[in-house]
Amino acid sequence: MQSKLTIPSFARSIYKCQQPATTLPRNYDVYSVNKTLHDLVKCGSLTSALHLFDEMPKRDVITWNIMISGYNHNGFPRKSLHLYNKMVSQGIKENSSTLSSILSICANKCLYKQGVEIHSRVVVLGCNMNLYIASSLVNMYIQMGLLDVAFKLFYDLPKRNLPVWNLVLRGICELGRSNELLRLYSDMKLENVVPNGLTFCYLIHGCCKERLVDEGRQLHSHVIKIGWLESNIFLANALVDFYSACGVLVDADKAFECIPPQDVISWNSMVSVYAANDLLREAVEVVEEMRLWDKHPTAMSFVALLNLSSRRKELLFGKQIHNFVIKLGIDYGSVLIQSALIDMYGKNDDIESSVTVFQSSRETSLECCNSMMTSFLLLGFLQDVFELFSQMVCENIVFDEVSLFSTIKALSLYSSPSLDSCALLHCCAIKSGFDSDSMVLCALIDAYSRSGHIRFSQQIFEALPSPNIICFTSIINAYARKGMGSECFGMIEEMIQKGVKPDDVTFLCILLGCNHSGLVEEGKQIFDSMRTLHEVYPDRRHYSCMVDLLGRAGLVSEAEELLNHASSTGDSVMWSSLLRSCRIHQNEDVGRRAATKLMDLEPEDPSVWLQASNFYSEIGEFETAIYIREVAVARKMTRDIGYSLIRVHECH
Repeated sequence: MQSKLTIPSFARSIYKCQQPATTLPRNYDVYSVNKTLHDLVKCGSLTSALHLFDEMPKRDVITWNIMISGYNHNGFPRKSLHLYNKMVSQGIKENSSTLSSILSICANKCLYKQGVEIHSRVVVLGCNMNLYIASSLVNMYIQMGLLDVAFKLFYDLPKRNLPVWNLVLRGICELGRSNELLRLYSDMKLENVVPNGLTFCYLIHGCCKERLVDEGRQLHSHVIKIGWLESNIFLANALVDFYSACGVLVDADKAFECIPPQDVISWNSMVSVYAANDLLREAVEVVEEMRLWDKHPTAMSFVALLNLSSRRKELLFGKQIHNFVIKLGIDYGSVLIQSALIDMYGKNDDIESSVTVFQSSRETSLECCNSMMTSFLLLGFLQDVFELFSQMVCENIVFDEVSLFSTIKALSLYSSPSLDSCALLHCCAIKSGFDSDSMVLCALIDAYSRSGHIRFSQQIFEALPSPNIICFTSIINAYARKGMGSECFGMIEEMIQKGVKPDDVTFLCILLGCNHSGLVEEGKQIFDSMRTLHEVYPDRRHYSCMVDLLGRAGLVSEAEELLNHASSTGDSVMWSSLLRSCRIHQNEDVGRRAATKLMDLEPEDPSVWLQASNFYSEIGEFETAIYIREVAVARKMTRDIGYSLIRVHECH
């Protein structure tokens, strides 16, 4: 006898979703209709669910809860909030599930104003001591960044169980507040709440963000003591990430060895770790070992390897990774890999391959556009940056601060950008809401100053509420370009007063300002203060600028002495600058030494020998000048033909 075919309950639910019952049964029962409503919502049939909801002559709080949660889970949080308000207006009293759910929606969707209003209703209803509702409130205020309010609500609770502690630890971990995280853990132990693996994951990730090595080691010891390490794979991977982020690769290796080989996450973590620390051989060895275990790197691992190729200028290695990605069939399926490939080829000076990868993408994404624009900018294809930005605007690809920065930076690199172009991109920044982004504003400061309108650069800087080091350096560079040395000094004094520490680039810009303004004594003072007061050690760029400054002022002997002290950083550019100054100020002794040194440094450069020959000719040593020219000819040196570019502006 054949058994009767039965349909599993899950299949029946799906069947009911496909054939929604939009009419109410004769014997109306709220519980039964709620169950049908739940099935419809679970399957995503919101239209049918809403139709049934509207037909119900009687609804209880569970009915409303089902619809509120259903709309939120299907991506309509504001409709959930609208339903909640409608529920309250009809006199239906919320239960703990309603309030907890709606507060979570407000927190996750950044509807903070509505969340605070609901908090007021929670207090009126006397539900603020309910554990589930209070947990949702604490979570919302943590996401708002109001930690004082969150902690008061949390510590006012009569009882705090492990899920509530973990919720608070997660929120503080996401904010990167490691000190509060460890303090909470101490309070948790005082209350004799036993942590679980999730607790330690949050704590270790918090130590990872702040690079708290000692505290992380103590947590590792607790994990081993409790016995969580062998049974919790996520915790073991968190330890690998922690030690690698802190640069303790030996301990990262030890933590990795404790993880079973079947776990893919840990393998990819180690690939990313080695790649991030420029350990090419070790990263490749992990990939090879993964293949022996029949495991494959994820997109993030490939991105880390491609970034390593970019940093180390290893084009061949980058191409090998590209071929591996193609072989696995994920090159066109991941925007991250596509943009990393474009970036890798661009930073390895292979712009044709960058363009090929960009054009082969299935869809034009923001990430790929940004990588392509950065590559164009890096290699000096400025017009292509503008064209790609225009293409993004025409194709309604929403640009971000990186796209805008690249375009403004490309504009500033033109010899004399027009004011109209600067103003147009400035308007784009304001309209798109990036007029408060420091990176975009610094590019605008640079572009306006290069266009000759330094007052607009000043206005942008003065409007900044709290300028950082990049902003200060940008405005100092703008002043330096215009030869406004005194303004450079005033800006660095303001910078120090506000507690912003200048770096090597800042000092270089100030020295350039002194150079263009002829402020010799001020330049010496700044150069000497770099090491003594600010612990910034000058490099060849700073020495070159000082040699040029002293040489222009006729202090060629002092410039030569400075160059001899900088023997490890001295190069042909500095000695060439010194020789040029000797020719201008007719210092024969220093000039002879500079010419000899210059020819020793660049024996194959025809321009160097020509400069030396001209020097000897000017001081009347024609035989030496002729000899140097004959040597240059004998070595078959040729000089590149130069050209000039003159831009004519019509006057109206």
